[in-house]
Amino acid sequence: MSSASHSAEVAVVILAAGLGTRMKSSMAKVLHPIVGKPLIAHVLKAAAGLNAQKTVLVLGHQADRVAEAVKEFGAEVAIQAQQLGTGHAVMQAEKALEGFTGDVVILSGDVPLIRKKTIVHLVAHHEKTGNALTMMTAMLDDATGYGRVVKDAAGRLLRVVEHKDATEEERAIREINTGIYCFKASFLFSHLKTLGNTNAQGEYYLPDLIAMAVEKGLGADTVAADEVEEVMGINNRVELAEAERLMRRRINEYWMREGVTFVAPEVTYVEDEVTLGKDVVLSPGCVLQGKTVVGDGSVIGPYSRVIDTRLGNNVEVLDGCVIEESEIEDGCHVGPFAHIRPATILRKNARIGNFVEVKKSEIGEGSKANHLTYIGDAVLGKKVNIGAGTITCNYDGVHKHKTVIEDDVFVGSDTQLVAPVTVGRGALIAAGTTVTKDVPADSLAVSRTRQENKDGWAARKRKKHA
Repeated sequence: MSSASHSAEVAVVILAAGLGTRMKSSMAKVLHPIVGKPLIAHVLKAAAGLNAQKTVLVLGHQADRVAEAVKEFGAEVAIQAQQLGTGHAVMQAEKALEGFTGDVVILSGDVPLIRKKTIVHLVAHHEKTGNALTMMTAMLDDATGYGRVVKDAAGRLLRVVEHKDATEEERAIREINTGIYCFKASFLFSHLKTLGNTNAQGEYYLPDLIAMAVEKGLGADTVAADEVEEVMGINNRVELAEAERLMRRRINEYWMREGVTFVAPEVTYVEDEVTLGKDVVLSPGCVLQGKTVVGDGSVIGPYSRVIDTRLGNNVEVLDGCVIEESEIEDGCHVGPFAHIRPATILRKNARIGNFVEVKKSEIGEGSKANHLTYIGDAVLGKKVNIGAGTITCNYDGVHKHKTVIEDDVFVGSDTQLVAPVTVGRGALIAAGTTVTKDVPADSLAVSRTRQENKDGWAARKRKKHA
């Protein structure tokens, strides 16, 4: 398929007013997500490749929620208060496009798999032919429910007939209307006003403009979609799950071609804004979300989840970890079963082990907390060792307080550091200590009662209770 650029001015209208009753949801259909984003966001992302002069969303149900969900795209909103068909929906965009004289691309907000190159190809073909309109079509083995594309013996487009209005002969046609078009604006808005609604649905059908263009000799043509999956509409939860599967497969195949190993791609979940380096290895069940970046040679173990995080080169994340909105520098080791909470930084070669939780803290280069520890609101220097069972007591019930542990400190097991507190460079905290005041550099801190052994006490107690 050609991805040649276009030269004329282009506007985009995306139809997204329906609730989607077959979704059986209280949420508008186009807000349902695949790979972490609403359906309509995927359409807007593809359309952004046109560099359109204007993009208009035709919204109805939950218009405010839909507009808020995709505000980053800067599209204008037109309201279709009553859903009276696709032709009626496009009429609502006329005011927003007043004075526009280029080409108008019509897309559907519930067709999320459409690609930028496919839309660009549609526009390029439309401009080349100079027709009043160009419609994208697809060939289906089972076209039930879709509008059929009727052509003459020479293959020239005549009209589109909706399934409910089609004869048996017309229902046998396999070529269907995808609901994706490119119109000359002058033709579109002058002829929309003449649409009628004498059909089985009592609606104003946008495809009825095709017969008008043909009748007046203004030119109407089709472009076939290379891949049927691109023009698949979402009408229920089964189709939503299928779109999710297809989008994930598309993303995973892209990264495999870029040098990433997916041990089991069918159960590995990578969202479309994730960036992966070469020789990354992704294990079964791992989930990468948001704007996560994974550096060269890093390995993510089974069933770990990484969200909006930057992982450096040669990072190892073992099984069952959750890492959120953090920065993990080169050579770090995380897990298994670690939780790295937002605003955490692990400096080079730091190690966070099993059942360790770190929140809003900086772990210095070469420092380690290998097991059963909570570190919150803390700054650790280089080569700090945190023993098992250590806790930074950062919250007094009202405010969070900071713990500072300087370079080369050794913290023994089962230590509580009651913030705010600073442990100086090279200090040693004895196991079982509760640190409530600053520890000077190179000091030993101990706070525990002296052990006393009472000979024979246990035997006497057993005898007493026998």
